[in-house]
Amino acid sequence: MTEHEHVRVAVIGSGFGGLGAAVRLRREGITDFVVLERAGSVGGTWRDNSYPGCACDVPSHLYSFSFAPHPDWPRTFSGQEHIRAYLEHVTDVFGLRPHLRFDSEVKMMTWDQEKFRWGIETSRGFLTADVVVSATGPLSDPRIPGIPGIDSFPGKVFHSARWDHDYDLRGKRVAMIGTGASAIQIVPAIQPDVSRLTLFQRTPPWVMPRVDRAITGAERWLHKQLPFTTQARRGLLWGIRELQVQAFTKRPGELGLVERLAGRNMTRAVQDPALRAKLTPDYRIGCKRILLSNTYYPALTRSNVDVVASGLAKIDGSTLVAADGSTAEVDAIIFGTGFHVTDMPIADRVVGAEGRTLAEAWRGGMKSLRGATAAGFPNWMTIIGPNTGLGNSSMILMIESQLNYMADYLRQLDVLGGRAALDARPDAVEGWNDRVQERMLRTVWNTGGCTSWYLDANGRNTTIWPGTTTEFRSATRRVDLGEYEVLRAPKPSTAEPSTAEPSATEPSATEPPTPESRTKNSGAKGTKKVEAGA
Repeated sequence: MTEHEHVRVAVIGSGFGGLGAAVRLRREGITDFVVLERAGSVGGTWRDNSYPGCACDVPSHLYSFSFAPHPDWPRTFSGQEHIRAYLEHVTDVFGLRPHLRFDSEVKMMTWDQEKFRWGIETSRGFLTADVVVSATGPLSDPRIPGIPGIDSFPGKVFHSARWDHDYDLRGKRVAMIGTGASAIQIVPAIQPDVSRLTLFQRTPPWVMPRVDRAITGAERWLHKQLPFTTQARRGLLWGIRELQVQAFTKRPGELGLVERLAGRNMTRAVQDPALRAKLTPDYRIGCKRILLSNTYYPALTRSNVDVVASGLAKIDGSTLVAADGSTAEVDAIIFGTGFHVTDMPIADRVVGAEGRTLAEAWRGGMKSLRGATAAGFPNWMTIIGPNTGLGNSSMILMIESQLNYMADYLRQLDVLGGRAALDARPDAVEGWNDRVQERMLRTVWNTGGCTSWYLDANGRNTTIWPGTTTEFRSATRRVDLGEYEVLRAPKPSTAEPSTAEPSATEPSATEPPTPESRTKNSGAKGTKKVEAGA
């Protein structure tokens, strides 16, 4: 990028959210944008997570864009390599390559009150943008707990999302820390190769069978020849999950049957009563993400596997010590301990109109308007923001809903004309979040008796959407200007008239506000606010 490059929209990240935003911008006729990516290729979490056995737990035909159906998925549940290849395909088909800026990690984004745009400092230079769409995603920054003694461990240490493919695990004594979605895929994948595998389990997960199979050539041929069959398959998968939502959000007691099915899944694979006792959860199924695997439980019964039903407490040389006093001598430690979800590092790099960071604004917990915008951060949006996660369906559905919102947000700026910005009203943000949290009270994620990564440090569920994807699609179909303050850039001083010509991406600051709005002075650094009519 050039030193003073300016674009209308800067998209941060090139996973599903970032690429989806780029496609939608082009479909809206907007080509003046860049996609800033800190790595050297697209893919997001599906690029970063390349550990053995990595695959999706959402069916392939539902885990893809509706505007980019893929009739040639090889399996009902796709592996990491297939999903990453799909994202590369989307990048090429929609002509996104010219917009990509690789190896461009965002160091800081700052709202410039005078120039009325975002200044973005990256590892490859500086640029400005009228609007920022942050699509870094909640599963992008690995979380490794601060275990005492870890710095003195003489062996190999890495996180599941930063897999060291140059390190040979064959014949090694390996510790797996954590029992989440990554760990239950890694354990059966590496168990046959290691000399000993010790699993440190703080909380046992509920595990259901994974109904995975190869998609036949006849099915794939049919989907290619008759595209509506792909749509029908996707619609069926979506509909089943929409019907399940009630049990998670309103009637958790109905999940008892699912618990019994999960219990039978474990009983069939694990004959040892003592091991079964270790692996049996003491919380309602669904409180933590339900995991899918046909190989996890069988792997734990192998003679070279030990399950320590306690979290890792400290490390003394090559000896790992659990909270219950159990010890294990290991050569390598693999952390499957999740990500910074409720404390996303990107929030420290966003400085809003009042000079405070997004992290400071969210100190009491993440809050946004409709999962997209935050008060005090004009013309800044996030994809997969607070309370947009799902516990039982495809995040691509939520992403596409937020892309609808993004598109209408940009249309509203066009209609307003001039150098305008939208800033979410604090009362609108609070009202939206109060309604979300009220609905959250009776969900299984809040009442199920577990501690999960869905909850922040204050015990609030700032991650999950407590409703159907249909409800969220309706809530984000369009932007309500009544929920925003419409800001206008200050006019140039008459004492020092500006000689700059307005550009296509920087409309004249002297253009009058729309008749539907009224102007009033704001106390914030000379910026004018235009109150939208109710």
